[in-house]
Amino acid sequence: MSRIALTGAAIVTPETVLDAHALLIEGQRIVEILPVGDLPGGVETMDLPGGWLLPGFIDTQVNGGGDILFNDAPDVAGVRVIAAAHRRFGTTGMLPTLISDDLPVVAAAVDAVDAAIHAGAPGILGIHVEGPFLNADKRGIHDASKFRALDDAAIALLTRDGPGVRLVTIAPELAPPGAIRALADGGVIVAAGHSMADYDQTRAALAEGLHGFTHLFNAMTQLGSRAPGMVGAAIEDRASRFGLIVDGHHVHPATMKIAIRARGLDGAMLVTDAMSPVGGTATSFTLMGREIRMVDGICTGPDGTLAGSALTMAEALRNAIDWLELSIVEASRLASGNPAAFLGLQDRTGAIAPGLAADLVHLDQDRRVTRTWIGGEVSTAGE
Repeated sequence: MSRIALTGAAIVTPETVLDAHALLIEGQRIVEILPVGDLPGGVETMDLPGGWLLPGFIDTQVNGGGDILFNDAPDVAGVRVIAAAHRRFGTTGMLPTLISDDLPVVAAAVDAVDAAIHAGAPGILGIHVEGPFLNADKRGIHDASKFRALDDAAIALLTRDGPGVRLVTIAPELAPPGAIRALADGGVIVAAGHSMADYDQTRAALAEGLHGFTHLFNAMTQLGSRAPGMVGAAIEDRASRFGLIVDGHHVHPATMKIAIRARGLDGAMLVTDAMSPVGGTATSFTLMGREIRMVDGICTGPDGTLAGSALTMAEALRNAIDWLELSIVEASRLASGNPAAFLGLQDRTGAIAPGLAADLVHLDQDRRVTRTWIGGEVSTAGE
């Protein structure tokens, strides 16, 4: 198996930025980071034109891309199109995300992701089922007619054996007693969102196995002086993590900075909540019979409700650096290391370190994606 050394770019590790170093990969794995002058003779070299080499981005909430919405194409072909569209923007690992739908569609989506993983579709880590176990009072763009109880049939579907990660977003106040524990014990990562749960209800759900929060601040009870709400519970908790949509429309940057500083950097993850226009050409699409328009990078329904986003992970990283006053090392942790840990994949991917997968992204001096690697396989399709 041949080795290749990537040189010419600063290497972003979980702790620092290394200049004048080479990243040695062999097959699908990272072998070593070493000074350029210490490279052994005869090693093939790929010299990158400056910029930065980061771990590939991991996005836990991807509704669509390449003009494909996962709800409309819950099959292997649809999954491949979505993943390829986001790879251009540095995403080397993702969870195709199903917006609330009927249980047979959920089953088809789970089957599609399992089949895509078995087929070796690049970048597919598992599935995120966002609903339909949500609260209609915080439905956002979701179709409340699709909402249903988190019953035994749903739990059996979500916990059945499969090759990838399973993440489900629920309104915990509507979950029957023991349902969260049953999901967690069945290997499902449970997140809270689109919920009216108060602080005490959220704390009880955390004790039962709740592991994270979907797009913090959006579609949940807020932090108040006498009612800490779900947001307060999420920021207070030290074991769970929350996603942030850093697009300038979902949450004010100052609010996100406060949350990160209060919880600590390890508690936050960048997510896109991306819809089908990302990496595509269309400026409108249909979601559950409603036309969604993208204007000035904002996706909204007929009544002005935000409908996901047109955000990419590359843009989210740049925004995190520029708006949240994070270093490239810190922003990289939010884009890669933290979501990998949230998904339980930190021993496999999410950082540039020996033994981990060669899942990488190269950014040029303008912090734009020029190429990516998934398991050591390079693609030159970038921004």
